[in-house]
Amino acid sequence: MALTSTTIGLLIGLMVLAIAGVILFVRNLIKRKGEEDLASKYAADSGMKYKSKYPEANVFNLGSTFWLSGLLGAIGLTSLAFSWTTYDDIVYIPDNIELPEDIEMEPPRTAEPPPPPPPPPPPVIEEVPEEEVEEEVEFEDMTVEEETEIEAPPPPEKPKPKPKPKPKPAPAPEPEPEEEVDEIFTIVQQMPRFPGCEDISGGDAEKKACAEKKMLEYIYKNIKYPAIARENGIEGMVVLSFVIDKAGQITEPKILRDLGGGCGKEALRIVQKMPKWIPGRQRNKAVKVQFNLPVRFKLQG
Repeated sequence: MALTSTTIGLLIGLMVLAIAGVILFVRNLIKRKGEEDLASKYAADSGMKYKSKYPEANVFNLGSTFWLSGLLGAIGLTSLAFSWTTYDDIVYIPDNIELPEDIEMEPPRTAEPPPPPPPPPPPVIEEVPEEEVEEEVEFEDMTVEEETEIEAPPPPEKPKPKPKPKPKPAPAPEPEPEEEVDEIFTIVQQMPRFPGCEDISGGDAEKKACAEKKMLEYIYKNIKYPAIARENGIEGMVVLSFVIDKAGQITEPKILRDLGGGCGKEALRIVQKMPKWIPGRQRNKAVKVQFNLPVRFKLQG
């Protein structure tokens, strides 16, 4: 049977009290015996009445006994300290716990851009036949005689002022770059894992199995069966959904299936208190992943 820390502490306290009691008992015994011996000695020599205290009284005649008692106590305490062993608590995990892979999930959403539109067809060049155009040239008689009056040409007109150039319109502002929208995946190349199994030897399959075991132990070690559900005999499965972001934090927790009696709220409380996960990865990059978690409530006995 394993000794608990409380039991070991009580044993150590009792041993210390027993050693102290033995020391006090032996000390009083030696003191009383020394006083009686001295009293009988003085009474025999001088016939005087016994006095209660004498400067010659020596209460350290059995100093070696005290030293041995202390040595035995130290050895006993050392033995108890070496035999002090702690054991992990046994966590009850209900049977038939469905893993998150057994729950129906939506198909993964990819962030690939749509295909570009097809190029326009090349223009068709048509040949235009050349047409010969014959122009008839008419000649006018430009002979000038003496009687012909020649009118002076009109004065040249003043050039009209050139219109002022219109101001150029201001350039249109450049469109702001669109913010990248983080995709939330349901299935990725490397799914998120509960912490505590990164240092074990083995591949992804062994680490995944270890992480699932650690997660179930954490849930059923910290969960408390609601009193209302226990009194009404409510049993069954609660399904939760949450998103594990790029840093491993749990975000957007919600209840997908509830039993009533406070079971859903209790399971949600445990999920919100979980430590950071190992984030999921897609194409060697950390991404957001939606995770569905079943929690079974079952009354023992």
